[in-house]
Amino acid sequence: MKKKNKRVNAAILIIGNEILSGRTQDKNTSFISNWLNSQCGISVNEVRIVPDIEKTIIKHLLEISKNFNYVFTTGGIGPTHDDITAKSISKAFKVKYEYHNEAFKILENYYGKSKFNEGRKKMAKMPRGSKLIYNPSSAAPGFIFKNILSLPGVPSILNSMIENCKKYLIKGSKIHSKTLNLFTVESNISKQLSSIQKKYKKFVDIGSYPFFRLGKIGVSIVSRSTSKTKLQYVNRDLIKLVKLKKIEILKI
Repeated sequence: MKKKNKRVNAAILIIGNEILSGRTQDKNTSFISNWLNSQCGISVNEVRIVPDIEKTIIKHLLEISKNFNYVFTTGGIGPTHDDITAKSISKAFKVKYEYHNEAFKILENYYGKSKFNEGRKKMAKMPRGSKLIYNPSSAAPGFIFKNILSLPGVPSILNSMIENCKKYLIKGSKIHSKTLNLFTVESNISKQLSSIQKKYKKFVDIGSYPFFRLGKIGVSIVSRSTSKTKLQYVNRDLIKLVKLKKIEILKI
């Protein structure tokens, strides 16, 4: 792991017509986001879903790679005609799209020369200068090029590979969170909550999320910060608000 940094962020680019059509449900966003936050102190600040269209992929890659420390792509690195992520990254940054020697050897050994067909060979092609993200499940590696980490779309395979991304990442400060579940409606606390957020806006992000539980309407107040001390201050102010409004706290 490289040197620690205070704030490190990432974006996720989900690539695939099957996600946009609704045929396949995205499970990778929550997994990657949780892993980055808990294991690396990296916040995911944006998620985009794009189709298997080269121009569209290139446009979004160029935009978000400039604005975030890291971009994680999912999907489009398989053996079929519509797997165009690696080729799109190559075109976006004007580098050669070619066989990665180590990736080629890994796949050739995995499948055997007689079954190492053109589709499988395609999975060894990536932008020149890429470094491999090893795959303990099905051999075909992902890769990192510049600040873009490309992973497969199949959740079980992606999950098995994610730890192999860690060595390429700058670790940020861990983001702590605290949740307060209240039996109330958002409008009852919105003004005071806005004031608390304004008071701590440089240090803490506060979100409110409605729920319905035990036959009652409620709100979960979630505070997030790299500072445990600032979280304690926010929680102190929230408890004052709860007492003032005589709101019931749901203990889980």
